[in-house]
Amino acid sequence: MTAELTIVIPAKNEAEMLPKLLRSLCRQDYPLMRETQVLVADAGSTDGTVELALGFGDRLAIEVVAGGLPSVGRNVGARLATTKYVLFLDADVELSEPTLLRRAMGAMRRRDLHLATTNIACRHGGFFDDALYMGNNLMQRIGSQLKPFATGMFMLFEREAFWRLGGFNERALFAEDYLLSKGVARDRFRIVKGKVLTTNRRFQKLGHGRMVFMFFQTMAHSWDDDYFFRDRGYWGAG
Repeated sequence: MTAELTIVIPAKNEAEMLPKLLRSLCRQDYPLMRETQVLVADAGSTDGTVELALGFGDRLAIEVVAGGLPSVGRNVGARLATTKYVLFLDADVELSEPTLLRRAMGAMRRRDLHLATTNIACRHGGFFDDALYMGNNLMQRIGSQLKPFATGMFMLFEREAFWRLGGFNERALFAEDYLLSKGVARDRFRIVKGKVLTTNRRFQKLGHGRMVFMFFQTMAHSWDDDYFFRDRGYWGAG
């Protein structure tokens, strides 16, 4: 069977989290999982991330390529892809349900979608972590009535549509995933039932209050692309 999907995972020093993601990919019941190329775009890891990724070579068609900041790594992987669809995943997520990828791919085909995403939940978070991710999911659904909203944790793109939008803008210093997803036509976007699990390290890094503030600032500047090109301290914090 011919592969139809490429998975791209930007990573740097993700030796603790990346294996959880890769194991969750191994558990997917998507029938072409074994033929699906998994590209880890590594940004110079020094903690064994590369070796751990390659250790999944007996279970996944995995390859490590040179990356950079997430937008750079994602674009590198997308340029190497020849399949109709490309799935971008963050290295610190985990697909919680073995049916998620199969169902997302089915939605892409049936509805001729350009982008599909899913919900987010915290793996071992506290009350505020869970509440903020629930709020994110709610605002994602509400906001998508005006403009699609997806995060880099799970973005399943039709590859040609991805490049028509220009790929991830490598000049963006903040919310490069939202900057891209909001360009997708509303009728070509869906939020697939289910979720990916992630950590609360984003909140630990910046604080709950600041993350909420940045989220609403992003929504408020939806029509101002220049906002995303100014440093918000996201990459330099923590």
